[in-house]
Amino acid sequence: MANRKYLFFADVAKQLGHNDLAKLFRETAAQETEHAFAHFRLLHPELVVGDAAKLSDDQKNAILKQCLDLAIEGETYEYTTMYPEFAAKARTDRDQGAEAEFQGQVDESKEHAGLFHTAAKNFGLLSPIEQHHAERYGVALKALEGGGKAGVADEPVSGLWICKVCSMIYDPKEGDPDSGIAPGTPFEGIPDDWSCPICGVRKASFMPYKEAELKTA
Repeated sequence: MANRKYLFFADVAKQLGHNDLAKLFRETAAQETEHAFAHFRLLHPELVVGDAAKLSDDQKNAILKQCLDLAIEGETYEYTTMYPEFAAKARTDRDQGAEAEFQGQVDESKEHAGLFHTAAKNFGLLSPIEQHHAERYGVALKALEGGGKAGVADEPVSGLWICKVCSMIYDPKEGDPDSGIAPGTPFEGIPDDWSCPICGVRKASFMPYKEAELKTA
C-alpha cells in the first residue's frame, strides 16, 4: 500500500514541477517494495526461489500454483468481504452525516455526505473488478495444472464493457447515475465525453467485456 501511495505522490509532485521531490517519493516507494518482499518471504518461505535451474517442472508448478491460490484468495476476499464492508460503512457514515445536518452543520455535512456517497459508489464498482481478477487467476491456475491455455471467451458478454486501464466494468443495468447516465442506458448510448468513474479515462478506452476462459491447448 505504501509503495502505491508514494508512487501516486511522485506523480503529483512531477505534475507540479517538483522533480526532486518526485524522485524522493519514487526511491522511497522502491524501498517500501523491498520491505514488503522481505515480510512476504518471512510469511511464505516456501515461495522463495533460490536456484530455479535446480527445480523440477513439478516443483516450479507447485510454487506458481500457490502464488495463484494466494492471489485468488486475496481477490475473492476483496470482492466478497472487504469492498462490500467498505461500501456499507460509507453508506452508514453518509447517513450519520445527514443527521448532523439537523445540528446546524448543513454545509459541512452535505460535503461529507457527497464524499461518502462517492466512496460507497466506488467501492461498489471495485467489487466486480476484483471478481474479474479472481476469475482470471482461476483460469490461469487451471491452465498451469495442465487443463489448457488461459484465454478469454470468443464472444463478449452482452451489454458489458470493460475499461482497458482500470478494469471497471460498465453494466447498463446499473448505468452511472452520478454522471447522468440512467440505469438501462446501453454503452453505445453514453456520450463520448463520459469518463470512467474509477480512473477518469474517456469512453474510447473501454472495450466489450469477455469472460476469462480456459482454452484447449
